[in-house]
Amino acid sequence: MVVLGFRGVQALDVVGPFEVFTGATLQLAAMGRGGEGYAPILAAADGGPVATLTGLEFVAKPPPDPKEPIDTIVLPGGMGVDEARGNPAVIDWIRAAAPHARRVVSVCNGAFLAAEAGLLDGCPATTHWASADKLAREFPCIAVDPDPIFIRSSDRVWTAAGVTAGIDLALALVEDDYGTDVAQDVARWLVLYLRRPGGQTQFAPPVWMPRAKREPIRDVQELIEAEPAGAHSVPELARVAAMSPRHFTRTFTAEVGEPPAAYVERVRTDAARRQLTETDDTVTAIAARCGFGSAETLRRSFVRRVGVSPDQYRKTFA
Repeated sequence: MVVLGFRGVQALDVVGPFEVFTGATLQLAAMGRGGEGYAPILAAADGGPVATLTGLEFVAKPPPDPKEPIDTIVLPGGMGVDEARGNPAVIDWIRAAAPHARRVVSVCNGAFLAAEAGLLDGCPATTHWASADKLAREFPCIAVDPDPIFIRSSDRVWTAAGVTAGIDLALALVEDDYGTDVAQDVARWLVLYLRRPGGQTQFAPPVWMPRAKREPIRDVQELIEAEPAGAHSVPELARVAAMSPRHFTRTFTAEVGEPPAAYVERVRTDAARRQLTETDDTVTAIAARCGFGSAETLRRSFVRRVGVSPDQYRKTFA
């Protein structure tokens, strides 16, 4: 197993998977299965120390011959990933080694390394939520999904979301290789969920929606945001904008990027997110205050947009 390091790598993208794979190897040995497990190494294109932005430096080895069989290649992310993807020594090694590896795994914005090497063409993939739009713009042939904690992008390539998601993916790989019992024991030792609830949308801040260029549409946006619980039906919003409902819907969607009803639900969900973390009010009270009418309507919207229930979100972030 090779974890590929580079200057500016995210330390946890390296250490997290290392801890999981090493923990699994120790667990297998304790079970009398000492011939199984992983032997991860940290390799760098120049073979020198790998400096992180936190001040930590890792000792690295030169990468192995790319034509030699490798069980798993781990491509971490970090602030230095753009420099790394512009380094021919890094990308050429990935391209040459990937066909001889059982699987290739990217963590966080390490997905850009996999994409640069052509490993994600025509595949679904995920990355850190803050890098998802950039990955989609630069590699339109990749179906980027910013929500999952990790994705099996193809038979041989996996991509993980931001930073700690590398640990989630490493646990999934251990489970895939050696079964749930081994993976569960490693997760318990690291005091982690074997499967984290929800996706990474719950950790991302609310998506800022652009302000419309046309003043009547901007007025409607401000009205919705000022009064999330208002009766914001399309006919009522069209009346505020002094347009017919059909013309208003078409204009609003073109200016804002989503239909009026979806925008209203987004604003209400974001208002509920704030109140779930900032108040002790019941979910029923928050649902009424934010315009959902009932706790069940809020729950359905929350699960659809945030990926977890309101109660789970509050437990995690309050």
